[in-house]
Formats: sequence, C-alpha cells, structure tokens
Amino acid sequence: MTSTALKPTPSTRSSLLPGLFVTGVAVAISMAVGSMGVSALLVAIVLGVACGNLLRLPVALDVGLAFASKRLLRVGIVVLGLQLTVGEIWALGPRLIAVVVAVVVIGILTTLGLGRLLGVSPTQRLLIACGFSICGAAAVAAVDGVIDAEEDEVVTAIGLVVAYGTTAMLLLPLAATLIGLPPELTGLWAGASIHEVAQVVAVGGSLGTVALHCAVVVKLARVLLLAPVMAAVSIGARRRHVATGRRPPVVPLFVAGFLAMVALRSTGWVPDAVVPVASTVQTVLLSAAMFALGTGARLATFRRLGPAPLILGAASTLVVSLVALGGTLLAT
Repeated sequence: MTSTALKPTPSTRSSLLPGLFVTGVAVAISMAVGSMGVSALLVAIVLGVACGNLLRLPVALDVGLAFASKRLLRVGIVVLGLQLTVGEIWALGPRLIAVVVAVVVIGILTTLGLGRLLGVSPTQRLLIACGFSICGAAAVAAVDGVIDAEEDEVVTAIGLVVAYGTTAMLLLPLAATLIGLPPELTGLWAGASIHEVAQVVAVGGSLGTVALHCAVVVKLARVLLLAPVMAAVSIGARRRHVATGRRPPVVPLFVAGFLAMVALRSTGWVPDAVVPVASTVQTVLLSAAMFALGTGARLATFRRLGPAPLILGAASTLVVSLVALGGTLLAT
C-alpha cells in the first residue's frame, strides 16, 4: 500500500492509542448497525472512506490506523480458522468437495481472464477473483496481505464483493424456487456460490436447519481453500520480486496461523461455546481493518478505475453461481 497512513513506523504503545481509539469507535458503530442485518464490514469500510475523504484526520492517528489495517487484519484471518474442522469438510464426500474446488479454481481463472480483457489491473483482478471465488472480504484482505495492493483497489474489491454477495443472497432463493430446488440443494448452492459467510448463514437460516448446515459446511470448505490459494499467490509474488530481494514467504505467517487454528478446532479440544465468540472476534478485527483501509482510499481515485471492476464483479458472480449450480446438481 502506498499511503503513509498505512505504513507503520517504530512507535511506542502510546502512539498507537489515538488511531486505535478512533478505530474502536468505528467498529462499535459498525457492529451496532450490523446487528440490524447489514454487513458490519461494509459499514466499517464506508465509515472509513467517509472519514478519510470528508475529514482531515490528524497525523497522530496514522500509526494506530496502520496497525489496524495490517496486524489486526491478519489476526482476524487467523481467528477465522476456528470456524472450520477437517472432519466436517471431509464428510461432504468427494463429489461435493470436487464441486467446491471447481467453483474456486474456475471462478478465479475465469475472473482473471475476463479482468485482463476488460483492462483491469493485475492486482485489482486478483483481489476480485479471490474475494468472489473464496470467502469475500476476508479473501480480499488475505490477498492484499501477500501482494500489498493499492488502497483504492482493496476498498473497491471489498465494496463489490459485499454488494454482489448481498444481491446474490436476495436473488438465489428466488431462482431456486423458480427452478424447483428443494431446501437442501438450495443450501448447497448458496454455500458454493455466495461470497460472504454471513450472507450464506442468512440464506441457509431462512431455509431450515438442514439447509443451513449444508450451506455453512460447503461455504467453510471454500474458506479452507484460502490457504492453498494464498500459497500460490505468494509463490507468484516471490517470482515477481526475485530481483528486488523482497520476496514474501511461500506460506505467509497469517496463513500458517489460519491452518493451525483449523487443526486445533479439528482436534475437538475447542469447546463449542468458543466458536460463536471467535466469530464475533473475527468480525470485530476485520471491521477494524476495513475502517483503517477505508481511511486511506480517496474517492477521486475510484474515478480512475472506471466501470471495468463493476462489470468484472457482475461477471464473476454469474460464473461462480452457474458453476456452483451445475456442480451441485451433478454431485447430488
């Protein structure tokens, strides 16, 4: 990222406090609005963009905002691993696991190809491809943690993934009704295609307990693929930076932490009561990161991006949805 507000410098604990305090207030507002059915991450990033463009934020906030946009973001992705168990994913069976892999692989490759045709920058199309194909804003943030994209590209990708995911959340049940899908298959389709975990939970919950379980497990299987995809992205980044000496690790530390949390949850040592708490903690951490990222984005820069990312987001949503539907029908 290029903004000075997002480049941490050596500091004392006290220099973090102003930025973290403002971030904490923004997170509290985001969580309050989120409790009414709106994505807390979306609210946080909108607040960040508004503050960054309408207010002159004091320089004293820079260090705390930088800490939130980098460190808290990565911790949030690590905590995300506590929602997964290998056993639940394995129980899907080889056919549904193959569908999940196909959705992620075809979704990413198709989005990257379409993005190239539309003239979208390489980093922007990679952010959109992973966000739309894997797990929404968390995937966008994870990719940014590896490739260090521009703030406006990250904010755009997150905004698109939330907007299109919300649209899919509303339209998918209607489409399922029109083509006569039973609730269980609708839940599988939702889990394999809708972008955010929270959006999948909302759709699955409206269909009944069994459909909810199907939707969530399939969605979490997509989330699990975040680790190998980030490893592949990191290897690509290492090759591009071979001449500069700034090569990232093959498996970034936060991805290793994510896998460690998956392994820990899979042992059965984590009490069930911890999981919803971890989910809330993850939302708080990622909301903090979204707000901090938003403060570094400038609306004038979005005009430079043009309509191409919007078109790419729509195309990616359609591709992922169709691959998920076709795969679900074939697998079941």
